[in-house]
Amino acid sequence: MSSSTLNVLDLKQDKIRLLHLSWFAFFLTFVVWFNFAPMLSAIKEAFDLNTQQVKALMILNVALTIPARVIVGMLVDRFGPRIVFSALLISGGLVCVAFAMANSYEMIALLRFLMGFIGAGFVIGIRLVGEWFPARQVGLAEGVYGGWGNFGSAVAAMSLPTLALIYGGENGWRYAIATTGLLAFAYGFFFYWRARNTPKGSTYFKPKKSGGLVVSNKRDLVFYIIMCVPMYLALAVLTWKLSPANLGMLNEMASLGLYIVLAVLFVVQVSQILRVNSDVLNNVPTPPMQQYKFKQVAILNVAYFVTFGSELAVVSMLPLFFMETFTLSAVAAGMLASGFAFMNLAARPGGGYLSDNFGRRKSLSILVAGLAVGYMVLSQIDSAWPVWLAVVATMCCSFFVQAGEGAVFAIVPLVKRSMTGQIAGMTGAYGNVGAVIFLTVLSFVSNADFFMVIAACAAIVFAAVQFMEEPQGHTAELNEDGSVALIEVS
Repeated sequence: MSSSTLNVLDLKQDKIRLLHLSWFAFFLTFVVWFNFAPMLSAIKEAFDLNTQQVKALMILNVALTIPARVIVGMLVDRFGPRIVFSALLISGGLVCVAFAMANSYEMIALLRFLMGFIGAGFVIGIRLVGEWFPARQVGLAEGVYGGWGNFGSAVAAMSLPTLALIYGGENGWRYAIATTGLLAFAYGFFFYWRARNTPKGSTYFKPKKSGGLVVSNKRDLVFYIIMCVPMYLALAVLTWKLSPANLGMLNEMASLGLYIVLAVLFVVQVSQILRVNSDVLNNVPTPPMQQYKFKQVAILNVAYFVTFGSELAVVSMLPLFFMETFTLSAVAAGMLASGFAFMNLAARPGGGYLSDNFGRRKSLSILVAGLAVGYMVLSQIDSAWPVWLAVVATMCCSFFVQAGEGAVFAIVPLVKRSMTGQIAGMTGAYGNVGAVIFLTVLSFVSNADFFMVIAACAAIVFAAVQFMEEPQGHTAELNEDGSVALIEVS
């Protein structure tokens, strides 16, 4: 059995070098994806945008990420992380540079929509890191990958305004954003040169069929199709936000057209799912050692819905919450709220470490329960609280949120190796679904009720986690010659 310790400074080990290559690639995707927000005031002035146009850009920036994570997960399983990550960095970098050079609102809206695809970069490294690290280390390794890479959003927020000032002039924001795109573009080639899909001598297992997860029985097939529905509902909510009933950036005909497109895409996806699971439909039995339970995937989906989904939603509203509750300046409120994101550096690896050493289900249960309590506490914050106590409560809640994310992705690589990309893609997409749903709820209720809604969802997820089965022993995959390979998962 492998040791659960991990020395991230031991660069003599190939797997540690690969870990650093991977988290920095993910870091750059988040820098590029989130380079828009800190430059928003300059962009608004440059294009003379109104409030509705700004809100529309913010929605477009995340709209494509939900389907992109599912698609990228499929591509990773089929072509390998090395090619897919390199291609995503190179293409995303080019789109970013094009955005910096755009000269009309229509152009920046289109490019911001396309930029959402780079938000799927996270999924790629989950499969890659899972290939390189054994079961007893994979949680901590995935936590380092996710936590350090996710910090790219905070670095973008802190560094880009300064970089724009250094460049100077009315186009400083353009040069700052273009710089991040050029970095991603260059790193894409470097990543392709240095990264490898698996350690030397290991096999990269691919799914038997492409187009969807291959499940083990008809009950799981129905469950899988049902779990696809919320992703389309979230996209429908985003369409509604752009429709005449909300921001009014789309006319009725365009809104109806998008609803029809989503319905058609759902039908197409279901047909693909049925196609890749034709053996299940035809009652062809799956060999016992190759079976897995889809409920494991579904539970990870809803756990990420409430962990990462709530993080994205809370990070979006927390500065304004502090500013209004304690009558702070925008700068002071932003600094205090940034603590929520800063916890990623330690909390995600911490969640992975707990999962590796104290049990997958037990760790996730404790962290989700702590998350629920944390949001209940945040719902009680008002102007009578000392500011320092509100910040401490926020940081404590943030630890459970982000450690929970680490615990989720400590389990993802252990479900079914050949489909880790697709499982990670679906789970990651559910995080974005959660953000859309929670932010939509926030538009209808008070801040206190918003926190309580998240706490209630966490309580439901806690109950669901109790049905998760602890990964034990080995899973089986087929080599190209038909022989069986056993992969340790505990």
